Amino acid sequence: MPGSILGTSVRRVEDPELLTGATTYVGNLAAARTDVLHAVFVRSPVAHALIEGIDTAAAAGADGVVGVFTAADLDLPPHHGLVVLNPGTPRPPLATDRVRFVGEAVALVVAGTRAQAVDAAELVEVDYDPLPAVVDPEAALAPDAELQFPELGSNVAAGLRAPDSAAALEGAEVVVRARMVNQRLAVVPMEGNAILADPTTGADLPLTVHVSTQMPHGFRNQLAGLFGLEPERVRVIAPHVGGGFGGKAGVLAEHTATVAAARALGRPVAWVETRSENLLSMPHGRGQIAYYELGLTRDGRMTGLRCRVIGDAGAYSGFGGALALHQTYTMAPGVYDIPKVGYDAVSAMTTTTPMGAFRGAGRPEAAAHLERLVDIAAAELGLDPIELRRRNLLDPAAFPLVTPVGAHYDVGDYDLPLREALRLGDYEKLREEQASRREAKDPVQLGIGLAVYVEITAGGGGSEYGSVRVHPDGTATVQAGTSAHGQGHATAFAMLVSDRLGIPMDRIRYEQSDTASVPRGGGTGGSRSLQMGGSAVRVAADDVREQALRRAAALLEADPADVELTEGVFGVTGVPTSTVSWAQVLAEGEIVAGADEKQAGPTFPFGAHLSVVEVDTETGRVTPRTHLAVDDCGRVLNPLLVEGQQHGGLAQGIAQALFEEVLFDADGNPTTATLADYHIPTAADLFSFDAVTTETPTHMNVLGAKGIGESATIGSTPAVQNAIIDALAPFGVRHIDLPCTPERIWRAVQAGATDPWREPPAPVAALLTRLPVRGGDVEDESGAI
Repeated sequence: MPGSILGTSVRRVEDPELLTGATTYVGNLAAARTDVLHAVFVRSPVAHALIEGIDTAAAAGADGVVGVFTAADLDLPPHHGLVVLNPGTPRPPLATDRVRFVGEAVALVVAGTRAQAVDAAELVEVDYDPLPAVVDPEAALAPDAELQFPELGSNVAAGLRAPDSAAALEGAEVVVRARMVNQRLAVVPMEGNAILADPTTGADLPLTVHVSTQMPHGFRNQLAGLFGLEPERVRVIAPHVGGGFGGKAGVLAEHTATVAAARALGRPVAWVETRSENLLSMPHGRGQIAYYELGLTRDGRMTGLRCRVIGDAGAYSGFGGALALHQTYTMAPGVYDIPKVGYDAVSAMTTTTPMGAFRGAGRPEAAAHLERLVDIAAAELGLDPIELRRRNLLDPAAFPLVTPVGAHYDVGDYDLPLREALRLGDYEKLREEQASRREAKDPVQLGIGLAVYVEITAGGGGSEYGSVRVHPDGTATVQAGTSAHGQGHATAFAMLVSDRLGIPMDRIRYEQSDTASVPRGGGTGGSRSLQMGGSAVRVAADDVREQALRRAAALLEADPADVELTEGVFGVTGVPTSTVSWAQVLAEGEIVAGADEKQAGPTFPFGAHLSVVEVDTETGRVTPRTHLAVDDCGRVLNPLLVEGQQHGGLAQGIAQALFEEVLFDADGNPTTATLADYHIPTAADLFSFDAVTTETPTHMNVLGAKGIGESATIGSTPAVQNAIIDALAPFGVRHIDLPCTPERIWRAVQAGATDPWREPPAPVAALLTRLPVRGGDVEDESGAI
């Protein structure tokens, strides 16, 4: 609309509090209160062992100690996290008869200060009887592998298969194959897990919990169920959250144990995770081994895709293990018109940190596998990677459509961002420079990488709550059931209200993440906040507007249809002298409206990334030169917020391509348990990149918006990987697994032409043929984090 604030770059309203330190995190609350006790966990130093005994006597007698708890003391049943992948593998809040990964909580010490609790925790003696560790998910599926849950008979957490996945390749004239690894990553939010459980808030509210979480209402409901309380008798508050990225969804074992200790002592208890604890015990992301085969005609038309995927579930079959079966499956054919897709997947339990969600959660893996394979196919057929992609992109006129795996794509024009990326990146000139360097045999070669992707946001659709309340003083309060942890919700939702009601943004207050004031909400995950929560706020604002127009019409003695609201003033069309203000309209009292906005299904953002790197073929060093992200998230509400999400996603996606990787030794000991060993990007590691958007609005919600929180993560990793391998084409290098470290690059150059394919291990291949057959449609599009 003319003069609308929507679509403009509005600076974030939440930043002053964050920048000046005037805001509150859970750790601040614990430090500020003198009545809070502090919890420290005793964690297993071995990956797999039977627990023969725990001696807590010395710890219980240490200075300042108020309580020492083991599983027997708390008597809490084991439970699952956000998603139940295998009902037979719940995790106890504190280990009972055995431990299943290094860092698993075995006991809990509570003391007056954190230092006292740390000292006492070192006095707890645990007698471990070590068992063999199984770190590799393929090895975990072998018939003779050590079992995490012997009563289950295998380490298979879950699995699904196509009726005949090999049939997807029938009739292909050319088949290209690759075994690809999407490595395990640590989430590493700036703020780790933190919780303050207070059981002293009164008979009507026996439990108040401050917690760093993405989903306060879901956390409350799960916690209430675990402790046999009615949800309305539990209050959950998430103050400012220093990053989540999927790692802070659901109730973790440490949360449950801390709450149980607080209830047992009748005192507030806080646990604030250390950085080393975070790297050990916050669920990790990614972690897939994929065997992909793409069938084509000789002129480059894709005829079928066969995928066999092994997902690493970690210990206790964490939620991350489900991603290979569902989200990666849902996005397997990507942006391409592939008529046949055969997809088999199994999730394997390993004696490692449980797997969970990390920015993209199953969708980056799908894009990385497919886009790498498309480049391999282009090389095999002697086609430019652009040409092969364009011959197979889905036709924009065919949308909405249902893919061979049952995903309901809403709208898409996949060549649109690709054209823009090639134009802005001056692709032809880059190829000319590359040819010149190759001719000169320059030891520093230029690589150009592409990735065209589609992803799923607001998986499963559903509904979200939003409300708008305009007070008699002319200020407004907006609520939403989503929960911000850095995305800019306060700014986005205030823009929507200001646009509809003409109230200045500095007079709009945002409330979130408190179950006592916001009645319900699905929380934040799967890039759902604007399209779901924002749509609810928009509908509520429209309701308030209509109520206000009716009031103004009565004051103006006019037909409501003739009353308009312009820049916060109500007037009659064609009568400029007849106006009333918000203050006059609100003389009767405040106006409020709430909405539960439903969305019939997910939306599917898409985009194209162009990455340019320089690779020193003598040392393996990669120097990214430029990266261009063109992401399409439907209608753009605030370009500044979108760009911020793109920048964050690019940093994490590029880091996966270049250096991030969680590693364990053969005994299950983590070798990347500190930030000295696990390389997250700093400003020194990054470079200037360009992030732009195209806009293809969706029909799935009133805003026309799709998610943007994870898109740049999805497109960037395969673009960088493809660029690196493109630089090494003169040496015959066809594939390098993620991350593309200098050592791997150097070894690939020395090895020269190698086949990226090998057959799955025989036990794994045989197991995949025995899995339950998947139903015809997508079984579960929900739970994208």
